[in-house]
Amino acid sequence: MELIPSFSVDHTKIIPGIFTSRVDTLGGNKVTTYDVRLTRPNVEPAIDVAAMHSLEHIIATFLRNDDDWKDQIVYWGPMGCLTGFYLIMKGDRKPKEIFDLLVNAFKSVVAADSVPGASPKNCGNYLMHNLDMAKWYAKRFAEYLCEHAGDDSIFEYPKSERLVTDDGRQFFDS
Repeated sequence: MELIPSFSVDHTKIIPGIFTSRVDTLGGNKVTTYDVRLTRPNVEPAIDVAAMHSLEHIIATFLRNDDDWKDQIVYWGPMGCLTGFYLIMKGDRKPKEIFDLLVNAFKSVVAADSVPGASPKNCGNYLMHNLDMAKWYAKRFAEYLCEHAGDDSIFEYPKSERLVTDDGRQFFDS
């Protein structure tokens, strides 16, 4: 079975940033999936589950209420590895074009007094939230993005060259 694109990226080289994971055409319209990576995979600890849940609620609410972008947002949700989020948007923008949107989204977490939708009626695990830790991760990531805004490496997946055999197969060392 062929690896899906997100599993084909060399996770030993990924740094925090905003990356284009894939661009699809659905019903004649382009839809882009962004990899919003908060931590270095397999180097830094996974994000606290309760903080991840709070980040998901607050940022999803922010994105779907932003007057300039809300009609472009399709999905915001956590990666299973707990190192970041996927953002799916209509269109095909470069990661730099959504930089301000994401910085503001993470800053909205820092400014939050509560987690929207954290009630038994609105959430499937309403007790699993940690606003203080969510604020810590959000502040750290927003500051990181701002400090590295001029660095293209936070917008482009790291390149890794693989040897290709004469019959076209990729060589993976062990």
